[in-house]
Amino acid sequence: MFSLVSTVVAGLVIALGVFFPALAMGKTISQALDSLARQPESEKAISRTLFIGLAMIESLAIYCLV
Repeated sequence: MFSLVSTVVAGLVIALGVFFPALAMGKTISQALDSLARQPESEKAISRTLFIGLAMIESLAIYCLV
């Protein structure tokens, strides 16, 4: 019984741990593209901040998988 419950909970944690960071990444990329469309001259700053933010969001998904 314990094995079944732990397997289900692990699957749920992995599913939620991948779903919510994926939503956050989509929203982040969408906002970055919107910002680039409004201010193309600040491409370097937006891109740098975007990649740092995406790395932090992705680390959440990696922690859930570990």
